[in-house]
Amino acid sequence: MNAHADPSITDPQSAGRITLPVEGMTCASCVGRVERALRGVPGVASAAVNLATERADLRLNAPVPRAALVAAVEKAGYGVPAAAAASVDLAIEGMTCASCVGRVERALKAVPGVAAAAVNLATERARVQGTADPQALAAAVAGAGYQVRVIAPAGTAPQATAGADEAAAARREAERLSLRRDLILAAVLTLPVFVLEMGGHMIGGFHALVGRTIGMQASWYLQCLLTLAILAGPGQRFYRKGIPALLRGAPDMNSLVAVGTLAAFGYSAVATFAPQLLPAGTVHVYYEAAAVIVTLILLGRFLEARARGRTSQAITRLVGLQPRTARLRRAGTAPAEIAAADVAPGDVIEVRPGERIPVDGQVVEGESWVDESMITGEPVPVEKRPGAPVTGGTINQRGALALRATAVGGDTVLAQIIRMVEEAQGSKLPIQALVDRVTMWFVPAVMAAAALTFAAWLLFGPDPALTFALVNAVAVLIVACPCAMGLATPTSIMVGTGRGAELGILFRRGEALQLLRDTRIVALDKTGTLTRGRPALTDLELAPGFDRGGVLALIAAVEARSEHPIARAIAAAAEGEGLALPPVSDFAAAVGLGVRARADGQWVEIGADRFMAQLGHDVSGFAAVAQRLGDEGKTPLYAAIGGRLAAIIAVADPIKDSTPAAIAALHAQGLKVAMITGDNRRTAEAIARRLGIDDVVAEVLPEGKVAAVRRLKAAHGTLAYVGDGINDAPALAEGDVGLAIGTGTDVAIEAADVVLMSGSLAGVPNAIALSRATIGNIRQNLFWAFAYNTALIPLAAGLLYPARGILLSPMVAAGAMALSSVFVLGNALRLRGFVPPTLPARSPAAG
Repeated sequence: MNAHADPSITDPQSAGRITLPVEGMTCASCVGRVERALRGVPGVASAAVNLATERADLRLNAPVPRAALVAAVEKAGYGVPAAAAASVDLAIEGMTCASCVGRVERALKAVPGVAAAAVNLATERARVQGTADPQALAAAVAGAGYQVRVIAPAGTAPQATAGADEAAAARREAERLSLRRDLILAAVLTLPVFVLEMGGHMIGGFHALVGRTIGMQASWYLQCLLTLAILAGPGQRFYRKGIPALLRGAPDMNSLVAVGTLAAFGYSAVATFAPQLLPAGTVHVYYEAAAVIVTLILLGRFLEARARGRTSQAITRLVGLQPRTARLRRAGTAPAEIAAADVAPGDVIEVRPGERIPVDGQVVEGESWVDESMITGEPVPVEKRPGAPVTGGTINQRGALALRATAVGGDTVLAQIIRMVEEAQGSKLPIQALVDRVTMWFVPAVMAAAALTFAAWLLFGPDPALTFALVNAVAVLIVACPCAMGLATPTSIMVGTGRGAELGILFRRGEALQLLRDTRIVALDKTGTLTRGRPALTDLELAPGFDRGGVLALIAAVEARSEHPIARAIAAAAEGEGLALPPVSDFAAAVGLGVRARADGQWVEIGADRFMAQLGHDVSGFAAVAQRLGDEGKTPLYAAIGGRLAAIIAVADPIKDSTPAAIAALHAQGLKVAMITGDNRRTAEAIARRLGIDDVVAEVLPEGKVAAVRRLKAAHGTLAYVGDGINDAPALAEGDVGLAIGTGTDVAIEAADVVLMSGSLAGVPNAIALSRATIGNIRQNLFWAFAYNTALIPLAAGLLYPARGILLSPMVAAGAMALSSVFVLGNALRLRGFVPPTLPARSPAAG
């Protein structure tokens, strides 16, 4: 069970108590009804229901399946909210096509307590939401004819996930090697069969040569033995799965291959050993068709296995970023090497140059530069000093660091990234609904089409009608295998979301991939999104005769006595330039006007224009600068030193370096850009003019942001909202797609559909471009899969034979079917080369 689904829910199989949320209760009689219903479940010793907290506390005297408790609550007329539904991940072996996916999903959804089930053919996993017992889910999948095992949920620590992923990778590699071995064996056995039967069509007189040497009958015996070895050896995987599925009335791709090849082999065997049973003129053998079909489909499966491994590399790489060991500092002894999983919050860890940081933490000793590109997508290393945060999995480059662990295991940023990517990769997009509806009926429809083809040729075809009927029916069965349909969507999602993670774009919901593509307007928060989110000294213009360093040092020395944010920004600017601040005395503040003090033996006065006027200083010399600052939405301040007007200064929240290019990229994508901010209108409109923003909503509270989002959605269509603060969470949730700047608050990130880890606005056009590329890729795959099958089934059935004399050989059909799957996978893998429209912004910390 996924412990992250609801920490209040414990597993009743291993605990004597369980807490279950209950919704729908309105009074004390409701409480009594729920309590009686729960006490009636065998194994429940006592039940206490709290109306205020809407929870039931149960004591168990025997293991009780959670599904039984939920069923009792629902029977009483109340519900267990979706938040209580846990998530179970299942690894499923044996699925080969889209019909398998539908069959497994239907089996899972039939289990009591299942709220939702999503099966992914590409990852060979199923994620089940609900309260059903994992063993019941496994039994349902096994009953549908597939191998299954319960695996660690996506929310576990990277080390735990790594173990499960390594086991899955080892199983996939074993399957690939098995396919490779079977393919080689099948090819070696098929070659003589193909040459003996088809050689005469390629080399004149070849059949006559065979007749004069070993004889045609002996040739048929040899072909029969070799083909039987192929079907019983490398091809047995199709019969072991396909025939039971057919007998259950739920045929899949393996069933199509099994029926087609057995029909060809069976007909040939009758022609070889009992030709008298066949009508005159119909005694032919098709051993080469059965043999080549098995070989070509094995080739397709082998190529699929190789390509599937590449689609899941993003998760494998992410898990591989987590170091397995850490160097723990212990008082009085040398640092000890321990497993990274054993690090506890508060432990001090040493990291040498070139090593990966094992856990999230805060630097306590040392200075270095850290490569954070695996988290943010930005290539420039970030400087780290004591007090700076570091992220597990990033690479320490130059100096030695000691850090105090702040998050370990499943709580690290890397674990959260892995969890987000896994959930996005396992999700289903709305576009997949069409595929699911079609594939549910596709295989039965293909078998019906094959039967109809056989009957039509047998009744109306030319002589030998039986031969034509068999060949064309087999061709229909083989060419229509819906592997490509089942792979079309999940493979593109896997590769697209994996590429997004490499670029610092994390899709928390797979559906955001599709919604972003349809975005018509992007609404942006200002503070922390367009801007850096903290005041900084942006302008310092000097009067003649004054030196910048000296003036800034004197101003900063005085402002350092104040706690005002503007004062702190000025002091930080002086510190950043390495200026030494002189001692200050006689500090005094004039409320609403400014401050004055004596620094380095001179009076230093800082304040607004009216403060300068009171002091007798003429600020008209700075009129042009003041006008410019006003147009930019900045409030100018003045500084007088030693009785003379020395400088005009402005402190503002500066626009991020990446913002102008990001806005330009959004416009280049044909999108409208709006800004929604609580800041004053003058400042907001000044920033909008500088950046070319189309619509400005200013001076709004958080609830006003929600109303603004609704208005913009009504006016323009699908809206993506970008924000970073707690006050952005409602607007993030209200937008069709919410994008959170990853340097923002946890609340904002939790409310978002997409997280931009770099904190750069460039991630927004990159995410939209990736969404468009991924959905475009999916549409290409679906067109290929559907159009390919739709076009080739009539061809295989012989529709063009009366007019053009064209028939599709079963061997060609097998090659075409394998090609369709390989094409879909190859097309999806092109997303690995996706190039974002904007380059990652240079990190300010990297200087």
